[in-house]
Amino acid sequence: MATGETFPLDPPRPRALPVPPPIGETATARRLLVAAAVLFLALMLALPLAGVFTEGLRKGWGAWLAAFADPDALAAIRLTLLVAAISVPANLVFGVAAAWAITRFSFPGRNLLVTLIDLPFSVSPVVSGLVFVLLFGANGLVGPFLKAQGIQVIFAVPGLVLATIFVTFPFVARELIPIMQAQGAADEEAALTLGASGWTIFTRVTLPNIKWGLLYGVLLCNARAMGEFGAVSVVSGHIRGLTNTVPLQVEILYNEYDFVGAFAIASALAVLALVTLVLKTFLEWRYGDELARSARH
Repeated sequence: MATGETFPLDPPRPRALPVPPPIGETATARRLLVAAAVLFLALMLALPLAGVFTEGLRKGWGAWLAAFADPDALAAIRLTLLVAAISVPANLVFGVAAAWAITRFSFPGRNLLVTLIDLPFSVSPVVSGLVFVLLFGANGLVGPFLKAQGIQVIFAVPGLVLATIFVTFPFVARELIPIMQAQGAADEEAALTLGASGWTIFTRVTLPNIKWGLLYGVLLCNARAMGEFGAVSVVSGHIRGLTNTVPLQVEILYNEYDFVGAFAIASALAVLALVTLVLKTFLEWRYGDELARSARH
């Protein structure tokens, strides 16, 4: 019997399926995609940013500096720094506490807390400001009671702080939650087993592991706090020298056709945004490996 003979009962041999050609982009397609991305960034980011600085310096450095010497502008800068100095630490404490609770404990309402943290991302800042007016305004739910106690929230610094805290509180928590979930609780449990107190565990174990993510969140929170417009516009009352933050001062100057002054002060906010971006990029470049190792730990 020949070795190559095939019996009728042998199962049919499967045919080899054709191998599809590899999927990839040609050099021309890659160039077109890169060109489209660069063009979009130039039109939406670079050109408006260049326009702010060009218009602010249109009459020279003297006019640019004079815009910051105006008493109302100085008051707006001081108020913006004050609001940020209050709201950012408050959100830092809340963000750390919320991230710790969500990633380390299981409790009723945990998913609801995660949803509420994302609420400012889905609610318009103007709507959030209006909610504070309905709560603390002269005809609001608790406004008359507070007014009888001599406490004014709306059209005063407390209202600006509350509105800013609301629109900025997701930044720190949302930066920490993924990091702490990836790290797990093994280090804290080991420290607890060795007899460390809760404060020691937080300062010696948890905080060093989340320090870079915490710094990222604080940077973003601070930039948003200083640049917030919608919510503070509703609760401020636009009182010159008293309740106008820097973004509101820019709007007032622009409406009064003081374009150089408006764009000069707007350039300060643009510089703040650029500094925030540079710091964040530097931290990612300098400590990116350490952050990745802590996330994998």
